[in-house]
Amino acid sequence: MLARLSIRDIVLIERLDIEFATGLAVLTGETGAGKSILLDAFALALGGRGDAGLVRHGAEQGQVTAVFDIPKNHPAAKILAENGLEDTGEMILRRVQFADGRTRAFINDQAISVQTLKAVGAALVEIHGQHDERALVDAATHRRLLDAFSGLEKDVAGVETLWDARRSANTELEDHRASMERAAREADYLRHASGELKQLAPKDGEETSLAHRRTTMMQGEKIASDLREAQEVVGGHNSPVAALSAAVRRLERRGVNSPALVEPAVKAIDIAINALEEADQHLLAALAATDFDPAELERIEERLFALRAASRKYSTPVDGLAALAAKYAADVVLIDAGASRLKKLEQAAIEADSRYAAAAKKLSASRQKSAEKLNKAVNAELAPLKLERAKFITQVTTDEAAPGPQGFDRVEFWVQTNPGTKPGPMMKVASGGELSRFLLALKVVLSDRGSAPTLVFDEIDTGVGGAVADAIGARLARLAGKVQVMAVTHAPQVAARADQHLLISKDALDKGKRVATRVNALAADHRREEIARMLAGAEITAEARAAADRLLKAATA
Repeated sequence: MLARLSIRDIVLIERLDIEFATGLAVLTGETGAGKSILLDAFALALGGRGDAGLVRHGAEQGQVTAVFDIPKNHPAAKILAENGLEDTGEMILRRVQFADGRTRAFINDQAISVQTLKAVGAALVEIHGQHDERALVDAATHRRLLDAFSGLEKDVAGVETLWDARRSANTELEDHRASMERAAREADYLRHASGELKQLAPKDGEETSLAHRRTTMMQGEKIASDLREAQEVVGGHNSPVAALSAAVRRLERRGVNSPALVEPAVKAIDIAINALEEADQHLLAALAATDFDPAELERIEERLFALRAASRKYSTPVDGLAALAAKYAADVVLIDAGASRLKKLEQAAIEADSRYAAAAKKLSASRQKSAEKLNKAVNAELAPLKLERAKFITQVTTDEAAPGPQGFDRVEFWVQTNPGTKPGPMMKVASGGELSRFLLALKVVLSDRGSAPTLVFDEIDTGVGGAVADAIGARLARLAGKVQVMAVTHAPQVAARADQHLLISKDALDKGKRVATRVNALAADHRREEIARMLAGAEITAEARAAADRLLKAATA
């Protein structure tokens, strides 16, 4: 339910904070006091169309915040979860309207898209008036309301599941048929290509590996002769190591008598010998690395040639040949074994279609029965609303040739406004005043089924009075026993039944230089005075106050 509405700098509203309670809240006031502004601001917070004209003159931006208390598992909470927003139990919808036309939307102080705000707002609030079409013009909404009235939501969910299974089965069947037809057209080519690629047996990454090995071999072949020549000098027959070693030994024998002269030279020659031996080891290792079998190089080049030739032939990168081979092999298998699988898929599709059709037919029968019950319940509400000659008709059209996720049925609310006239869709046949009363009768019958937790009725009592206005008030009060109801009204009979009475007025400020809209919650005495004004007009008489007292007492009786 709506717990609080805060408005800042919207048209004539500078600062406004309204606390709401459960039950029926009515908003009354003289024409031009700002009732429409209040509803426009509320609609903005629910994701309605932004308009720079809503910003109060002189302000850079306006802002509307609506705070809701919602139960767990409410559809609005599901929308939050789908958009990564946390459900805290309290839902704060905020919309900022800038004077340049831009808007920003927030839920629980997290920035969101206007589309998300609109989806959440639609799950929380329905605003209805004489010219409102949202709940009536869309036949899909009519079907949902009929299903909600009869508690058919689980049946509908079951049909939707079977529809998805049916669609999946048929999609798989059609894909398989298309694959078989394509494979059959190319059967000879596929068999030849599959055999050729199977014999080639390409592997992922093979080209890169072979090219790298080939480059290494070719580079080694060029440098091998230089490495052998260097190794012969350093460690071969012409190596100075033997001569240097002999020289060291002679010096060491002579060095016994003159160590100071010999030892530095011996150490230097030892270092040279060690360096030459280390160089010899490196040269031998390099020679071993460059050693290769020329036949291997030839095999690598032949393999690369074969792979690249296949790549050109099949217009596929070398690294894609393995995948192409697997695909062609699968297509050949499909040709050979596809017929058997086709029969299985055809049978699965037939069974899925049969299960869906059976459930959809059962749902259609339930809807036909439910339509009769809904017609009876709504028509029982029409006479007190001065629609005693009218008739409400739930038109259920079943077309098994046009199946859908929710079955075969198209549901549309029709009316016959007078005996002998042709029934037709409610939106086309009913006048504005009749439409609002038909809607009220529907909402009373549906109660909290298929409705948002907060319903707003904008002057649905326009053009009626007396007993009809009292009947409207009684039904709004009944409806408020199940959901939160807000009603903008000019009818004292409706206002008298309110659990909360809010008076909208326009006050002069700055010595009459500007005006601002105010909203005050009325206590008992002030309620009587406002209802008396609604009865009598500008001059409130004792008779009007007495009549107001009678209305208030009758409302609580």
